[in-house]
Amino acid sequence: MEAGVLRQVRVLYDGASVAVYQAYSAEIAEPALRAGTFVEPFGMGRMTWIKPSFLWMAYRSGWGTKPGQTRVLRVHISREGFEWALGRGVLSHYEAGFHESEAAWKASLTGAPVRIQWDPEQTVTLTPQPRVRSIQIGLSGDAVRRYVNEWIVRLEDVTAEMQRVRDLAQVSRSTAEAELPAERPYPISEELAAKVAATPGAHLAG
Repeated sequence: MEAGVLRQVRVLYDGASVAVYQAYSAEIAEPALRAGTFVEPFGMGRMTWIKPSFLWMAYRSGWGTKPGQTRVLRVHISREGFEWALGRGVLSHYEAGFHESEAAWKASLTGAPVRIQWDPEQTVTLTPQPRVRSIQIGLSGDAVRRYVNEWIVRLEDVTAEMQRVRDLAQVSRSTAEAELPAERPYPISEELAAKVAATPGAHLAG
């Protein structure tokens, strides 16, 4: 693990649900918004990445302007589902010092339905924060089926909200920051934090 780098599971959440983000084309987003979950032409057979960070989603989608990512969705999922995914997560890349060996890491990938990745968190000007990482969660197989059929509580289209933050950031960074969702450390156990390679002591004990 990188020395001096904060890996913290931060998310917008309440007592029942957690908000994550995905961006799709209108062809996928509109049927999903009508149905309250993902339906065709959403691909159940592909890995789908959910992103707890609003600003990392802004970075990934170019504020909801990149082809195929013009509709940004805030997906509210059950806390049970979110924790199920974390508990079955395997890091998407080998890390010396965290994994026993590269062979052991490769073996852990076999059959794992969830991938975990830590990427540089962004600012409201989409500048990477070199010492802060944001968690990305990749779902495949059984995890995708559970996500679509069991975990999703509701969907919101937040494209306009995201682009408002972009526009505000061009005038006043502090004003834009005040409009961000209230993401905060998610209460996970020490055991779960260790499993996803979060920074020890950087989360709230569950």
